[in-house]
Amino acid sequence: MYFQALDDKKECVGIYYDGRLEFDETKFPDSLSQMRTWRYSGFLQEDTIEYAWFLTQGKTLKECCPENMLDDLNKFEKKMNAYKKAFELAKVNFREHCFFDLVPHDFLVSFLELKNQITEHVFETEEKTPLYDHLLQVEKLLYKIRYQNLNINNQNARGLFTSSRNRAAAQKLIAGPKHIDYNIFGTRTGRLSTYPGSFPMLTMPKDLRALVKPHNDWFISLDYNGAEARTVLGLLGKHQPPGDVHEWNVANVFANKGIGDREAAKTFFFSWLYNPDSSKIEESFYDRDALLEKYYEDGRIRTIFDRHIEVDEYKAVNYIVQSTTADLVNDRAVALDQFLQDKRTFISHIVHDEIVLDMPDEERYLIPEIKEIFSNNKLDSFVTNLKAGKDYMDIGVLKL
Repeated sequence: MYFQALDDKKECVGIYYDGRLEFDETKFPDSLSQMRTWRYSGFLQEDTIEYAWFLTQGKTLKECCPENMLDDLNKFEKKMNAYKKAFELAKVNFREHCFFDLVPHDFLVSFLELKNQITEHVFETEEKTPLYDHLLQVEKLLYKIRYQNLNINNQNARGLFTSSRNRAAAQKLIAGPKHIDYNIFGTRTGRLSTYPGSFPMLTMPKDLRALVKPHNDWFISLDYNGAEARTVLGLLGKHQPPGDVHEWNVANVFANKGIGDREAAKTFFFSWLYNPDSSKIEESFYDRDALLEKYYEDGRIRTIFDRHIEVDEYKAVNYIVQSTTADLVNDRAVALDQFLQDKRTFISHIVHDEIVLDMPDEERYLIPEIKEIFSNNKLDSFVTNLKAGKDYMDIGVLKL
């Protein structure tokens, strides 16, 4: 019933099961598709394999380990860390080597047998929820992104090198890792973060985005107009404004409050979202109590994706909205990736509520359908901002 992949890279094929290591796919058990393991690996294509890591919501082996196995796990992890430190000192690039080629096989057999036992314990003690399938599909997409390199270069970005501060930061990015290693469990709300050693796509200064170029001809950027506001309206079952939601707020929500411009309306909306004491917004439009009644109970929120998050009431509305928005975007990213499977266009990166595609010129005809897939999410059809550019800094509005 249980097995472990020996590496997470697609080309590093190998599993541990039934007390032995197996590297020949033709000799993998016929029942592999019905078996259980700890975590997804790129060569595992069977949709019916079950993964303990998603049941635990991203916990480590140690956090899930039964007390009677903890001493053994600590010994294995201490030895594993010693191996990794030695490889790092030897400047071994783990992305270019299969892990099972670097460590003794007898060590792997012993460690992976214990990992099997911990995996079995998780399946015996954790319940599979509707969130599981969403997490699995998102992780499969993030795996693909992890093993594709960004095109980072200083072409047409010479202006970045005129100041010593920008020059040092740009040189560091050019010399550093070129892949994005997203962490699906890096935040409490489900918003993506990145692991150490990743290209800092989520945190890099905006002016350095000029270094990030498409492999094809264009970056195509999609994000929701007023994502958080639209999420609130969607969760409350209310009409989605056809234009800019913050302009709509000026004309409708703040009509008698002396707020006459978009930026002020946007500021007041986020004040309402992050500060429960704010009374600037009419409850008839954005009803905080209705959100809490529907999605908050006994000190935890429960979202439409079946995320359960413990949080105090003061932060609950913020968590409901931020978590739902993040999952809506990630869900649409999965849908876009599936649509693009036989195309040259691919998802380059995800930044909060923005998805950026890398597109060749000859596939521009796909843009209307791409926009429609992104707009039509689990809540409603959201107005989508569409942009295009030759690098990630120089992206302008694209009108169809």
